Amino acid sequence: MFTIHRKELTWGGRKLVLETGRIARQADGAVLVHYGDTTVLVTAVAAKSVKPGIDFFPLTVNYQEKTYAAGKIPGGFFKREGRPTEKETLVSRLIDRPIRPLFVDGYRNETQVVATVLSHDMENDPDIPAMIGASAALTLSGLPFLGPIGGARVGYINGEYVLNPQLDEMPNTELDLVVAGTGEAVLMVESEAKQLSEEVMLGAVMFGHREMQAVIQAIIELAEAAAKEPWVLPEAADHSALIALLKDTVEADLRAAYGIREKQARYEAVGAAKKKAVATLEAEGYEAQVVAEQFKALESDIVRNGILDNGTRIDGRDLVTVRPIVAEVGVLPRAHGSALFTRGETQALVVATLGTGDDEQMIDALEGTYHEHFMLHYNFPPYSVGEVGRMGGAGRREIGHGKLAWRAIHPVLPSKEDFPYTLRVVSEITESNGSSSMATVCGTSLSLMDAAVPLATPIAGIAMGLIKEGERFAVLSDILGDEDHLGDMDFKVAGSENGVTSLQMDIKITGITEEIMQVALTQARAGRLHILGEMAKALTGARTEVNAYAPRIETISIPKEKIREVIGTGGKVIREIVEKTGAKVDISDDGTIKVAASDTAAIEAAIKWINGIVAEAKVGEVYDGKVVKVVDFGAFVNFIGSKDGLVHISELAPKRVAKVTDVVNEGDAVKVKVLGIDERGKIRLSMKFVDQETGAEIVLEKKEKAERADAE
Repeated sequence: MFTIHRKELTWGGRKLVLETGRIARQADGAVLVHYGDTTVLVTAVAAKSVKPGIDFFPLTVNYQEKTYAAGKIPGGFFKREGRPTEKETLVSRLIDRPIRPLFVDGYRNETQVVATVLSHDMENDPDIPAMIGASAALTLSGLPFLGPIGGARVGYINGEYVLNPQLDEMPNTELDLVVAGTGEAVLMVESEAKQLSEEVMLGAVMFGHREMQAVIQAIIELAEAAAKEPWVLPEAADHSALIALLKDTVEADLRAAYGIREKQARYEAVGAAKKKAVATLEAEGYEAQVVAEQFKALESDIVRNGILDNGTRIDGRDLVTVRPIVAEVGVLPRAHGSALFTRGETQALVVATLGTGDDEQMIDALEGTYHEHFMLHYNFPPYSVGEVGRMGGAGRREIGHGKLAWRAIHPVLPSKEDFPYTLRVVSEITESNGSSSMATVCGTSLSLMDAAVPLATPIAGIAMGLIKEGERFAVLSDILGDEDHLGDMDFKVAGSENGVTSLQMDIKITGITEEIMQVALTQARAGRLHILGEMAKALTGARTEVNAYAPRIETISIPKEKIREVIGTGGKVIREIVEKTGAKVDISDDGTIKVAASDTAAIEAAIKWINGIVAEAKVGEVYDGKVVKVVDFGAFVNFIGSKDGLVHISELAPKRVAKVTDVVNEGDAVKVKVLGIDERGKIRLSMKFVDQETGAEIVLEKKEKAERADAE
C-alpha cells in the first residue's frame, strides 16, 4: 500500500531522517522529518492554474505547532489551537525567505507550504527540521523550484562553533544564528549575538553553510528516488518589441524621475511615466499588466546600472554615505522614555514604558510556560508612506521587524536582578523610505536610556544593499526603499562599537559569496559607528533617575518560610498591604519581594509593613506597640508586624499597679521591651523598663534588680 523512501544521516550528533510516501500522499510533495525525537510533517501544494491578473508570486508558508507534540492540552475555553503564536509567525517567515527567490521567474501559481510539528523532544527546536522539510517537499513536488536548500543553527560556546545546539545548551551560547542556502551560496541569515566581532559572525555563517551540505546531498538523493516529474511551464514570451517601444516612450521620463531626490516627488514622476506608458502601449495592443511588468524591469535597469556604472545613487549619495541623522530624546512629557530618530526620510517615534512583574508577558510555548520581561512592538501605519490603508492587528512584517529589533537590543539589557522592571518598547514608524527596522533599533536604544534603563552600551543598526550584475557588484550603505525593492540583498546589521548583536540577511538572487558578505560587514561597521556618533549627540548613556511618572521599584528578600505570613490566608494580608499603602507587591518563590509605586512614601510604608511581618523579636530590644487587649492580669500589645506579646500587670510600671486600666487602655500607643520568648513562642514584654516618653531604657537600682531576679 505504501511506497516509502527514507534517507538517514547523523548530523550534529543526532540522527536526521527524511521520509516520504507514507503520510499526506495527495500533496504535491510531503516529507516527514525526524531529528532526534522531534518530528515535523511538511507538505507543498500548488494550484494547477494561474488566477487571472496575478502579477506576483503568491507563496504562503504556514508553520504550526500542535500542543499534542509536547503532550499538552491547549488552554482557553475552546481547548484547541487558535491564531498563530509569535514563534509560529517568525518561523513561517524564516522558511519563506530562503525558498521564495528560488522559484523560476514568471511562475505565478498559488503555492502553499505547511509545516506541522507532530512531536517535540524538548531537545531539538523544530524550526530547522521544518526548513529542511520544506526544501525536501518542494524538491520532490516537481514544482519549478531551483533548490534544494539546507538550513542550520549555529551556536558559539567557549570560543567554538556548535552545530544545532540543543535547547539546554542555548543559555550558554554567545550566538544564536540560523543560516540557509544552496550548495553554492548563502541565501538567508537570522541571528542574535552578544557583541561578537564581524569575523566571528562571518565565520559562523560559513560554518553553518558548510555543515548543511550533507543535508542538501541527502535531499538530492531522496529526490532521485522519489521526485515527481517536473512541471512543464509555458515558454517565456518574447517582449523585445515591447521593450523597444517602452524605451522610446518613457525611458527619458524615467531617467529624469530617478534624478529627483525627494521620495514623494520622485514617486509622482515615476507614476506619471507609468501611466503614460500603459496608455500609449495599450493603444498599440499590449496588455496593461504586461506593460507594467516590463516597465518595472526598465526601472530596475536604470537604477541598477546607474549605480554600477557611476557609483551614484538615487538620492545623489555615494555607496558608503549614511543619510543625515537627527536624534532626539525626551520628546513625550509623560512617557517614561521616548526618542525621535530621523534618518533621511525614515523616522521612528519610539516610546519606552517601565512596568512591574505584573506586566510581564506570559508565553505558553511547547517547551513550557515562561515569562518575558522585555517586549518590543513595531507598528507601520499607512500614513508613513503617504498612503491610505487598512488599520488592524500586527501582520507578519510587523512581528518580524519587531523581533529583529528585539534581538538587537536584548543582549545589552541589564539583568532583572540589577534592574527589576518589565520593559515595553513601541516603535511607531512615522515616515518610511527604507530601513525602518534599523531606525527602530536606534530609537529603542535611545528611548530605553532616556527611561534610565542601564544598557551595557548603546546600539545602532544599518541596512546594507547589493546590486550585482555578472561579476560586477556594489554594496550600498543605508539603503532607500527603492534600492531595497530593485536591489538584490537586504543585509541588516545591528550592534555596538564593540561588536554585532544582530544580523539579518535576505537575498533575492540565487546567493552571494563570502567576499560580498565580508565587504558588507566591513562597510556596515563603519556606518554603524557613524550612527552611534550621531546618537551620542542626543544621549551618551542611561539617565541616572527614572522619570517622575515611572514606578519606583525596591527589592527586599525574606526567608522562604515567611512567604506564607506575608501573603496571608487567601491572600488577605498582601491585599491589605496593597490597599492601604497603594504599592504593588510581587513575591517570588525564592523570597524575593519587589515593591513598586510612583510614590516613594508608599514603597517605604509597604516595606515597613512587610518587615514588621517577617521580623523576629529580639530579647532586650525596645519596640513601639499598641495595646490590642486588656485583661485582669495584664495587657496584650501588638509590637512588631502581627506579633503580640503580654505585658504582665507587674511589668506595667515601676510601681505596684492595682488595676491594668489604671495604666493602659485598649488602643493606647506604648513602648515595650522584650524580656523573653518561651519554647512555645510566647513573648513576655515590659513597660516599666522603658521611658514612655523617650523610649530610653530605665536603669533599675541594684535592690530592684535582685528582687526581680528572685521573682523570676
